[in-house]
Amino acid sequence: MKISILIPVNDYDIVALVHSMKDGMEKVPEFCEIIIGDDGSSEEFRKKYNLLAGDKVKVVSAEKNIGRASIRNRLISESTGDYLLFIDADTMIPGTAEMYMHNWLDNISSGRVICGGILYKASRPGDPDKILRWKYGRKREQLKARDRNKHPYSSFSTFNVLIDRTIFSKLRFYEELKQYGHEDTLFSYQLKKAGIGIFHIDNGLIHEGLESNKEYLTKTKASIENLSKLYDIVTDKWTFYSTVRLLRIYRALRFFHLTRILAGVFIRYRERMEIRLDSAKACLPLFELYKISMFCTYREIHRRRKILPFFNIPPDSI
Repeated sequence: MKISILIPVNDYDIVALVHSMKDGMEKVPEFCEIIIGDDGSSEEFRKKYNLLAGDKVKVVSAEKNIGRASIRNRLISESTGDYLLFIDADTMIPGTAEMYMHNWLDNISSGRVICGGILYKASRPGDPDKILRWKYGRKREQLKARDRNKHPYSSFSTFNVLIDRTIFSKLRFYEELKQYGHEDTLFSYQLKKAGIGIFHIDNGLIHEGLESNKEYLTKTKASIENLSKLYDIVTDKWTFYSTVRLLRIYRALRFFHLTRILAGVFIRYRERMEIRLDSAKACLPLFELYKISMFCTYREIHRRRKILPFFNIPPDSI
């Protein structure tokens, strides 16, 4: 059994992460290679990645940014492992790489898709401009495995996940999604439709690359737009609802005929909400209201315009 470590990256310093993983591989030989997916990085960072290439480390480069799904699919094609460990570039191992790798081996028989989890530092970030991302991560993403396993598909993330290679003989990441947001949601939906289980363990990596409040709000807008587009094209709405917490809330609001009211709230108070969220006093309940009211706004616009599916693909292929 061999495991490939796949790291998609764009303009982020992964030198320490790769060296740490290489040290672990010397003691845990089941981990056979590291493949870096350079997704259109600048020349400065591209040189750093190429310097890492060598024994058991390979670099796959895209001349321009092709998106999170596309670069992951390229990594899959270049890998040789029986299992593929996807980890995001902006991570740090909380202990030793050897211990981290052994935790995967100890749990590899638990399922074909195993999520290790996301961790955040306990102390607030020194930069108050990153407080929103840190608060959301600590509250919504940093969950124990026992809690994630209650809703395994909703908690799926490619941030730190081990996947049986044979799954990719039928499924791939959806490359039509170019901007940030909900690539993992669609893949989780596809796994559920295919009857492939997801199992969560406590083997987390620390998320270090916290975005500023403004950057995170921009990414949130892109992700909500993606979610609304996906909602239009998936064929099994019920299964899609079950994999996304925000959609379950939306369904309840729609049942009580509250979605138009929430859309009106977003249109009227969007700027005020964004000013409040872009501050050291960012409030998570307000952020949740911001997201669901934004989604209600997209759905109301689409309903009125009767927009057809956004992507030029047959709906049955999703």
